[in-house]
Amino acid sequence: MVQLSHRQRKGAGSAGARRLNPDGTYVHPLGANRSGRVAPWLFVTIPILWILVFSLLPFLNTIRLSFTDSTLLRPGKFIGFQNFTDMFHDPHFRTAMTNSSLYVVCVVPFMIILPLILAALVAERTRIMGFFRTSFYVPVIMSSVVVGLIWTNLLDSKGLVNGLFRALHWISKPIPFLTDRWLLLFSAMTITIWTGLGYYMIIYLTTIANIDPVLYEAAQIDGAGAIRQFIHVTLPGCTWTMILISLLSSMSAFRVFGEIYMLTNGSGGIGGADITMTMLIKNEGTGINARTGYAGALGLVMFFVLGALILFEWFLESRSSDDE
Repeated sequence: MVQLSHRQRKGAGSAGARRLNPDGTYVHPLGANRSGRVAPWLFVTIPILWILVFSLLPFLNTIRLSFTDSTLLRPGKFIGFQNFTDMFHDPHFRTAMTNSSLYVVCVVPFMIILPLILAALVAERTRIMGFFRTSFYVPVIMSSVVVGLIWTNLLDSKGLVNGLFRALHWISKPIPFLTDRWLLLFSAMTITIWTGLGYYMIIYLTTIANIDPVLYEAAQIDGAGAIRQFIHVTLPGCTWTMILISLLSSMSAFRVFGEIYMLTNGSGGIGGADITMTMLIKNEGTGINARTGYAGALGLVMFFVLGALILFEWFLESRSSDDE
């Protein structure tokens, strides 16, 4: 702000070029503190550049590659929709899409129900419940390498699970958790559920903490026990959160990679029988014989599948809003 003399104020008033404050000062047309106006844009610029460089540009390049026959060693030429046509005749694509879809169907219901039950059980603010909340969350922050070592040793033919079953005389020969197609797939699903329980439990705990305690008190007065309170108070209060978790867990399950990779040492099972969409993209897009154009087409299909899941979740939310 700049202090003006009487003559300057008079000239400014007659010219109408400057807006005066009651104390005889004028406001600079670009603001009193230009650095204060620029600083917020500097903070916004960094995330924008990050998204542009590491998300938008790679995505646009993936779209470009999906319409070419490029490989790792040559740029390739435009071939139209040939990659997409080849994809639907590729048995590996059908296997990967089947496994990823089956993963979603089997994992998501457990991801919606089990964390909700756990959250309801440990919602009480006591030390012992705090211990259980922490224990359930530990797998979320564990390294994927550690998780892989733990479960590989547990499920190996000479691992703890088979050893325990043999000691109890439940089995006569080891269960092929890591070699049978379906057992390996369901073993990977078990790992996904185990590592995700704590994360979704925390989301449910936040929702339960925001439910009006008066509702629970009214249910108690009406003679409702813990189970009826859960059904008639907790469940309705967590409806929106259940929709959100169904979306998050569906996207996570469809993009599963680490669990299958760890249990199969990157092979995707015997003959690639347990390969998923993410693993197929990785196999096609890396290595000396990488088909980057075909991998880009696979990634684009996966993008549209995940986009359809998001649109379906928005549809469910709009239906819930209309019902209310």
